Amino acid sequence: MSASKQKGTAAETAVVRFLQHWWPDAERRALSGNKDKGDVAGVPGVAVEIKAAARLALAKWQRETLDEQENAGALRCVLVVKRPYKPVAQWDAYLPAWQVGIETEASEWVRMDLLVAVLFLTCPSPPYLLTTVSP
Repeated sequence: MSASKQKGTAAETAVVRFLQHWWPDAERRALSGNKDKGDVAGVPGVAVEIKAAARLALAKWQRETLDEQENAGALRCVLVVKRPYKPVAQWDAYLPAWQVGIETEASEWVRMDLLVAVLFLTCPSPPYLLTTVSP
């Protein structure tokens, strides 16, 4: 197994263990070709994509996450990006802004710690609605 593959597998395993506190059935998903449904199974209604790369490619990863959400038929999605030297709870999690109740005209994403993202994902609907104000 290549070094980058090992790094990805280790990151996926760490995130799955973390998510199992809320979703005991969470597990790494087997590769599924061009109709990928995300890296984690067992989190109902959520497509989870995990990245552990030296260079950020957020726009590409966000598009990939949305494709996986569609492939999985999930209502929500999250992109998790490993942060070196930080515990899993503090890894970056990106959610589309609408998922946290922010109304925007564009397809914007919000960055937060994975722990905060889990709290949003466990809520049936956003606890409040924020609206952006145009200058």
